[in-house]
Amino acid sequence: MNALIFQQILVILFVLIVAKVFIYRIFFKNEIKAAMERDPAATSETSVILTYPGLHAIFYHRLSHFFYQNGIPFLPRFISQIGRWVTGVEIHPGATIGKGLFIDHGMGVVVGETAVIGNNVTIFQGVTLGGTGKEKGKRHPTLGNNVVVGAGACVLGNIHIGDNVSIGSNAVVVRDVPPNSTVVGVPGRITSREGKKVPGINLDHTSLPDPLTQALSKLQHEIDKIEKELKDFGVSHKDNKENKK
Repeated sequence: MNALIFQQILVILFVLIVAKVFIYRIFFKNEIKAAMERDPAATSETSVILTYPGLHAIFYHRLSHFFYQNGIPFLPRFISQIGRWVTGVEIHPGATIGKGLFIDHGMGVVVGETAVIGNNVTIFQGVTLGGTGKEKGKRHPTLGNNVVVGAGACVLGNIHIGDNVSIGSNAVVVRDVPPNSTVVGVPGRITSREGKKVPGINLDHTSLPDPLTQALSKLQHEIDKIEKELKDFGVSHKDNKENKK
């Protein structure tokens, strides 16, 4: 009898898994494709569907967002909290998310109520898209297309992050960022990538330029140049004195 019950449970689990894979491949094909393209550890679509918490977080958000848009009270937040418990990712039901979002690892990611995320965005663990103060209305950031937000970064307030922007790990961004640029540091400092558009999505959010280091390096170069000129002037002045003697 126990063996029969166990077999029935296995059959039910198998059916549920097959159904989940089938449904995800229909409704989350862009997100699955994003995970396959941007995560070298992704071995198959099935493994992404069954084991990636970022994809599961998007599932819970779409469900809660549907009820939120239809004005149903309590249920959207309850579903989002279940998603938080299961995945470690907290996305408010009111947030607007485009196609192809990839949340890598996911643990600790927080997305606020009025946040807007464009298409093909990549978010790493520990990222916060948060608000500032207690004002009502739009108070969370808007991310453009092809944005990469590094681990632990905070993007705060009603600001706009342009397309093709890379935000470095642990950066704190509180001002608008123009397209095709890089932000690093606390507070976030903008570094232009030679004014050229970066094609596609660049996931290397570790090898980012540091404008402070660049400025100090430039200053040191100027100091070395001045010291050399002073030294040359001193040698020239000494030679002139000896010639006069």
